[in-house]
Amino acid sequence: MQVIGTAGHVDHGKSTLVEALTGIHPDRLKEERVREMTIDLGFGWLELPSGEEVGIVDVPGHRDFIENMLAGVGGIDAALFVVAADEGVMPQTREHLAILDTLQIQGGVVALTKIDMVDDLDWLTLVEEDVRQVLSGTTLENARILRVSARKREGIGELIQALSDCLAHRPPRPDLGRPRLPVDRVFSVAGFGTVVTGTLSDGKLRVGDEVELLPRSLRGRVRGLQTHKRKEEVAVPGSRTAVNISGIPQEQVLRGDVLTHSGDYHPTRRLDARFRLLSDASKPLTHNREVKLFIGAAETLARVRLLGSELINPGEEGWLQLELREPVVAMRGDRYILRRPSPGETLGGGAVVDPHPTGRHKRFSQGLTDRLESLARGTPAEVLAQALLSLGARPCARCLPRRVWKPVMQPRLVRNCPNRARW
Repeated sequence: MQVIGTAGHVDHGKSTLVEALTGIHPDRLKEERVREMTIDLGFGWLELPSGEEVGIVDVPGHRDFIENMLAGVGGIDAALFVVAADEGVMPQTREHLAILDTLQIQGGVVALTKIDMVDDLDWLTLVEEDVRQVLSGTTLENARILRVSARKREGIGELIQALSDCLAHRPPRPDLGRPRLPVDRVFSVAGFGTVVTGTLSDGKLRVGDEVELLPRSLRGRVRGLQTHKRKEEVAVPGSRTAVNISGIPQEQVLRGDVLTHSGDYHPTRRLDARFRLLSDASKPLTHNREVKLFIGAAETLARVRLLGSELINPGEEGWLQLELREPVVAMRGDRYILRRPSPGETLGGGAVVDPHPTGRHKRFSQGLTDRLESLARGTPAEVLAQALLSLGARPCARCLPRRVWKPVMQPRLVRNCPNRARW
């Protein structure tokens, strides 16, 4: 089960294209229909020629709703990147592309929409060349560009086949036995109670499971499951899942909460992370800057502590410790985005390296940056060694010389060590 997310500038035809693909208009709100503009996340699904059913998350393109867009793209497998043929590349085209690239969304398909509004074929060729240039160097660099008209249904069949080809060789989402469902929508159904939706990862949910809603540790039970409005006994990783929960009132659930099994995850107010500032950022990122953090479907204010540097210039990378105003659920490797609160600007993002650091780090410590490098790029043994060090473990000099210990501890030697009681 996989999920596609739309992206692109406002009024470039994302929602109309989703309706042409799925038969479902993703705009749910009355205001969206009146204004003919997507404000919040919309959802649909379609069956590919391979027989696989995939979910689609439709996101708003207007700059005022970029933060709603960020709540929807964190769990997608591929992008349906939309550019209107009559306008070409626009500001949110570039911003959405930067977000997809920062989140490392591996591939997708570009839909050059509204071709029925352009009579000049040379103009279409110029727009395609401009789009290809903008995509260069990003995760969508090799994406196919297809000319389509949603209203006349031109190119829709070819687009569906291209999406199928794009997803054909993607590995299935891993089942780690620890389900995580970041909540991107919550509502109540008469006679059933609270329903939350999101993209499930890391494990399965079953009807009857006892669950916990983090970060406030609210306990409930799975009363029912649906995927694409079809009842299921088991929801699998990668599926767009609606969960009917008993025991948790709707008003206590917020977008960004995480539904999981009790004890599988623990919220955190501090993250160690690798960060890349976008090359077109308006200014360097400085120490102690207040930012907005977006991770999964969650959003919270955070304070940046730069590690090993005084600032990060546009286009550069560095290490951060983020101190969060509200707790979030995160794991090593999770991708995130940072934005400046006011005036709003997407700054960049990266990957979480340690979701549970033991405390505030000394900013200029060579040992710290070595440790973060090991956590980010090290082998499983190196990651284990750093985890044990953070818990206060120390090497046994009799069994493991320092030249071997640094930078990696070998767990098998510890297990067989006659002096293991000293650990």
